[in-house]
Amino acid sequence: MGLHWDVFCRVIDNHGDIGVCWRLAADLASRGDTVRLWTDDASALAWMAPGGAPGVTVRPWPAEPDPGEPGDVVVEAFGCELPDGFVAAMAARPTPPVWINLEYLSAEDYVERSHRLQSPRMRDPGRGLVKWFYYPGFTAATGGLLREPPLAAERERFDRAAWLASEGIAVRPGERLASVFCYPNPALAELPARLADRPTLLLLTPGIRLEGPLPDGVRTHALPWLPQPGYDRLLWSCDLNFVRGEDSFVRAQWAGRPFVWHIYPQDDGAHVEKLQAFLDRFLAGADEATAAGVRAWWAGWNGLAPLPATLPSLAGWGARCESWRSGLEAREDLVTGLRQFAIESS
Repeated sequence: MGLHWDVFCRVIDNHGDIGVCWRLAADLASRGDTVRLWTDDASALAWMAPGGAPGVTVRPWPAEPDPGEPGDVVVEAFGCELPDGFVAAMAARPTPPVWINLEYLSAEDYVERSHRLQSPRMRDPGRGLVKWFYYPGFTAATGGLLREPPLAAERERFDRAAWLASEGIAVRPGERLASVFCYPNPALAELPARLADRPTLLLLTPGIRLEGPLPDGVRTHALPWLPQPGYDRLLWSCDLNFVRGEDSFVRAQWAGRPFVWHIYPQDDGAHVEKLQAFLDRFLAGADEATAAGVRAWWAGWNGLAPLPATLPSLAGWGARCESWRSGLEAREDLVTGLRQFAIESS
């Protein structure tokens, strides 16, 4: 029997939160559940998911005091605070819904300790309810990553040349492809010179601009906003991907191609520790030259050190990415774990 989910998402200042929540909602619905996605800003879904998804309805952030009947499971994404009226309706339900706070992704050790911890609510409007903390992650002791069941098979069947042609991207013989998606980044201006060792086509996502003349052999192509399946295919097509935030970071790992992560900057510097924690896990099985080269590029791209003059070997880097992906694919995905947890906790 399918579950009824309410997923709440507040958009902070970028596309990552709604991107993750849409993938979650669509994945749940593809497995027979129904989902109401409540958000204060659904504008990005016009290009992320222009066709919607069967089983998913998008609702505006509910106004008080009548937000409707809660479903079987309520997901409070990334600590967004649920409306009091909705929490009161949850408490009034004969069988309270399973209330899950889905946290941000991190490779830090505290994730394993905090995953599936509960927080009983002692005061109104949610008195008597229990909120559970659920952490995505990279190890078996965490909630895993969003990975739709058909994703690997779709990637194996993917026709790179046909997709690039369908998007109007003309690749010259011997040309390296690199996608670029980042926050405002001073290192961006240095990127063309660092990739000038061989012909390179930079595929720039909307809002990314490179000023001035480019080195010989380096050229650019401006992309439109792509729906999420299209962005996945962009990552599969490229030899190197620059990604940002959480959603594209995970999708780059499923692509299995060399990638550089621009982590969301935080004033207290917490992002640096988070970045290093991921690199420690990701590079644990890499050879010394690859590990040093990847660390240097990620540090340079995130403003923690000068950007290196050249790339490390894409062959060694790519082999590490494929091995990392295989390890992740052997683990349970986030939606499988969430559904099982919801059933067990009902």
